[in-house]
Amino acid sequence: MIKKLEMFIAVAREAHFGRAAESLGLTQPTLSTGIKQLEEMLGVQLIFRGSRYGGLTPEGQRALVWARQLVSDMRTFRQEMRTARHGLSGIVRLAVIPTALTWAARLSARFTRAHPNIRFTILSRTSVEILSMLENLEADAGLSYLDNEPLGRITTEPLYRERYTVVAHRDSDLALQDKVEWADLAGERLCLLTPNMQNRRIINEFFMEAGIAPEAQVESNSTVVLVAHVLTGDWITVLPDDMARFLCGGKPELVIREIEGAVMDHAVGLVAPHREPHTPVLKALIAETRALANTTP
Repeated sequence: MIKKLEMFIAVAREAHFGRAAESLGLTQPTLSTGIKQLEEMLGVQLIFRGSRYGGLTPEGQRALVWARQLVSDMRTFRQEMRTARHGLSGIVRLAVIPTALTWAARLSARFTRAHPNIRFTILSRTSVEILSMLENLEADAGLSYLDNEPLGRITTEPLYRERYTVVAHRDSDLALQDKVEWADLAGERLCLLTPNMQNRRIINEFFMEAGIAPEAQVESNSTVVLVAHVLTGDWITVLPDDMARFLCGGKPELVIREIEGAVMDHAVGLVAPHREPHTPVLKALIAETRALANTTP
């Protein structure tokens, strides 16, 4: 029953039988048979389909809510039993906004030192993708913004506050200033994160408050790409202080300058499905996040 519910969740997530089968490591006929058997067991049609996926029926939409809950409960049950016998073990799937990847490394390093039988899979994703992955049981937790855009029914644990800096080449005019303001970036050759990134939307708001409209000639979902452009000497980027210092370390050609102005920080922390009880691993991860936050200046 649980395996068939996982098939149903995968089809709803991918909106495509072939991709759903691939994500589960199954053949498409096996997946289709499993869905039909589930429908027969429940006595309702869950999915509209002809030659291809046609969406969920009204009964399917209600069943999806139950399917996610039942699969999640079964995973929690299995982990509770495994923990009682072997202690914390297994894989933690952590989805992380790009600007928080250094913090993901700190969190996973601390956690695995305390719990050596835990492994991590860490994926870089947008804040919107993280919420979707939590809902679809594709991720166990995430690191994302907590106070800038609606999160819905999510458990949160604050970790740090994101502060913004300019990264420039040492030969640029901005490098001669101890501090810069948002307005100083008007007319500069900017490379920034893509608009689907919440970090970019936050930065755009600060530009608008300063009365300027930034035009990035280069956009990327990778902070590495942005810093690589600045290294050429012709570009300016804006990054959170922690990520900027990590990427610029050992590169004397680059300088980091604090941005002056109004309060310019946003909370970033752990996000997890809002449900009780949490799995033993997730309980421990929330506690480790709190401990890491308390050791941060």
